[in-house]
Amino acid sequence: MSRYQHILSEKARYPVRLLCDVLQVSPSGFYGWVGRGAVCPRERDTALKVHIKALHKESRGTDGAPRITRDLKRIGMGIGHNRVARLMREEGINGLPRKRWRNRSRPANGLYNARNLLERKFQTDAPDQAWVGDITYIWTKEGWLYLSVLLDIYSRRVVGWAADSRMRTRLCLRSLETAMALRQPAEGLVHHSDRGSQYTSGDYLCQLSEAGLLPSFSRAGDCWDNAVAESFFGTLKTELIHRKSWKTRDEAETAIRDYINRFYNPVRQHSANDGLSPIEAERNFYNNIQRNAA
Repeated sequence: MSRYQHILSEKARYPVRLLCDVLQVSPSGFYGWVGRGAVCPRERDTALKVHIKALHKESRGTDGAPRITRDLKRIGMGIGHNRVARLMREEGINGLPRKRWRNRSRPANGLYNARNLLERKFQTDAPDQAWVGDITYIWTKEGWLYLSVLLDIYSRRVVGWAADSRMRTRLCLRSLETAMALRQPAEGLVHHSDRGSQYTSGDYLCQLSEAGLLPSFSRAGDCWDNAVAESFFGTLKTELIHRKSWKTRDEAETAIRDYINRFYNPVRQHSANDGLSPIEAERNFYNNIQRNAA
């Protein structure tokens, strides 16, 4: 019991997982102890606020009451959304509001004529059945930084990305090469993007053909056909890019790498995954396959 009390008193300074490892207790046991009301009722709100502030910090200040409530329930603490929202207000913390998504895309001329194989079906039965790709731009004091990404439809995981000072075909080829090396997908995977010249170039289409990937393109001027990629960029800009000014392209690229590799893919909850992060969603998928095969 004294171990749990020590963790509770030090939780504002150190991560719970680290404290539990040092004291050789399980995080679930600690959270269960708090959730069962082992601390007196007068102190429970104070203890919950410590948990909430820690979870908010782990989310890099992005999560609001719904996600924090879901996190608390996942670790065994039964608590309602309204109570979490009240405690967050009392502590002066809140999640990041999402900006309204507006369609500013315009149709281009001379586009490669290919079908829309995805047809706004933004769910698959398994990873590496369909990827979506897109490009966005980020302002720095050195000038624009262009970011190309590929996301897996199943988990919304970023499987490949690249950044450069120029928005050329090579930028998208680099993100494709990264994704291919990481995932090694079977032939027949659908590769969906808009009809930008980078994706419709001969070099890019040749690379897709050699890998056995099927090109799929949004209708001209219709960003909703590529909503998964658009949504990711909106999240990235809300939770990272628009929160500060960037001095150099290298500074912005380093922050994007950290966001994707250490937060978005392994930690950030995603509504399409029932609150799991992309990596957790994929891990569950493969664990279920192993259990069913046993």
